Amino acid sequence: MSNVNIKQLFSQYKMLALGIAIAVIWGFFYWQTEGGFVSPRNLSNLLRQMSVTGVLACGMVLVIIAGEIDLSVGSLLGLLGGVAAVLDVGRHWPLPLNLALVLGCGLLLGLFNGYLSAYRGIPSFIVGLGGMLVYRGVLLGVTGGITVAPVSNGLVQLGQAYLPALPGVLLGWALFALAAVLAWHQRAGRALHGLAQTPLWRDVARVLLAGALLFVFVRTLNRYEGIPLPVLLLLALLGLFTYVTTQTVFGRRIYAVGSNMEATRLSGVDVRAVKLWIFGIMGLMCALAGLINTGRLAAGSPSAGTFSELDAIAACFIGGTSMRGGAGTVYGALIGALVMASLDNGMSMLDVDTYWQMIVKGGILTLAVWVDVSTRTARR
Repeated sequence: MSNVNIKQLFSQYKMLALGIAIAVIWGFFYWQTEGGFVSPRNLSNLLRQMSVTGVLACGMVLVIIAGEIDLSVGSLLGLLGGVAAVLDVGRHWPLPLNLALVLGCGLLLGLFNGYLSAYRGIPSFIVGLGGMLVYRGVLLGVTGGITVAPVSNGLVQLGQAYLPALPGVLLGWALFALAAVLAWHQRAGRALHGLAQTPLWRDVARVLLAGALLFVFVRTLNRYEGIPLPVLLLLALLGLFTYVTTQTVFGRRIYAVGSNMEATRLSGVDVRAVKLWIFGIMGLMCALAGLINTGRLAAGSPSAGTFSELDAIAACFIGGTSMRGGAGTVYGALIGALVMASLDNGMSMLDVDTYWQMIVKGGILTLAVWVDVSTRTARR
């Protein structure tokens, strides 16, 4: 088989390739840790660890699809998480008011980044780079350069609470039923419009595979404490963002802007408004990730969010989002986040030196971008 054909095959089955990569990574760490890596307790910890990167990736994938980049998300995550801790510990604000203020600040700061990029013409790379420094500096000033702890139990629950076993099982069945209904709805829609159908056995196999994965997912986590609350939030975001990107006008416009911004503008779409709201959503995701991170650590740290922007960007690229814009999926970005979290968790369990962890993650990011460039060349 020629090199071009191999690249075309990979581009068509990229999600399958990612699944195989995760299986290889988990198998290696299972072997090296004598099974400890796949214990229910460690998998629960891995998924909670992944949730912060996953929430950021949900927003970052929209930014990259639109042909932009945001380097400020790690510092903004740290700042908003630090503000939540200061208001909780130092000011004793009620949790609902604290959450509302932090989420509102995240939205406003994201919109400000979008305004500078879309309406003032400053490249998003520069806006993000400046924000990275500014937000980190404000965080150091807000916290005084020290860890703010202990936060209240209500805030801790955002990062450490679990769904009990029975509701978790019911949720698993509900998601399985939803997968079956969506598959049936898709077939009915294609039949209604006279479009070619995929073989029925393939759709049935896909639904059954989803059910098997849900069964293993719920059963494994219930063997420890249950499904972590941050993971539930991430699943909700996956459903919401997938719907927005595939079923709404706004979602289609995001892809159009990234594919050909000038043609999209000439067709009557307000390109600047689309970019403005993409950055606003990114800011909101930073706030949510900051709250989850503060709850998970039970403290606000001046170093929180360091390198988180690189993990989020790497997750998007690993998950198939094109660095040139116009292509990418939310579920792909979350699979990429799982890859990054698995590497972090496994190498930490093996006590791998930090510099080696950075080398491995940097190499995988470079490989992911090379694959994107190669497969795009093959498709041409």
